[in-house]
Amino acid sequence: MCYSLTLLEPDTIQVRYAARFPSTWEIQPSYYVNAFSLPAYPVLADIDKDEFHLMYWGLIPYWVKTTEDAERLRLQTMNARSETLFEKPSFRTAIKKRRCLIPADGFFEWRGYQGKNYPYYIHLKHHEIFSIAGIWDIWKNPETKEDIRTFSVITCDANPLMAKIHNKKKRMPVILPKDVEMTWLDKELTDTKIQHLLQPYPEEEMQAYTISKRITSTTQERNHPEVLEPYTYPELPSIG
Repeated sequence: MCYSLTLLEPDTIQVRYAARFPSTWEIQPSYYVNAFSLPAYPVLADIDKDEFHLMYWGLIPYWVKTTEDAERLRLQTMNARSETLFEKPSFRTAIKKRRCLIPADGFFEWRGYQGKNYPYYIHLKHHEIFSIAGIWDIWKNPETKEDIRTFSVITCDANPLMAKIHNKKKRMPVILPKDVEMTWLDKELTDTKIQHLLQPYPEEEMQAYTISKRITSTTQERNHPEVLEPYTYPELPSIG
């Protein structure tokens, strides 16, 4: 699964994607963005490839009727499994009509070993910004009449590296190769072509290392550079 990301140099993504931030935005480096805090996050959507939109993590389908249902459902839609996107009511319209790119520098995952869980930070080999395949939707709050844009991260089977790390569920976010990012946003894509893009990213292009358990702290700030510092657990065997 994928519930936490980093976006270390948000200003650089404007150059990376040739897309601008609205002048009203003030986006700071994010060392730990956790889905369960329901954060707003810069997303490049198929509606406007020249401008980023702030969307909230945890997709609320357009057809949800009440705020209570919306709040409940979005906790279940932070991730969307690639295998069931076209079947699940929450996702089947969005995958066909509302796809997006979720920029990130890296993400976090946990490895189980002898009854304990150990956190890893995963990134591309040369520390490039990459795009996670996402879907999004617009929901109108029936109480405030506000249009709220939300998104989900799409996940797929883990590649061999991620299978060693996320060794319980063996999932990973769908990382799109740079040369197919704009293809993902193409509104004319067929279901078959969409499915073809939802593949595990090559393990040889990725790197990972263990970090401290500060990301679980309730007393220390988790959105802090120290979260990303390597940390060694003597009892934990190498993943090779």
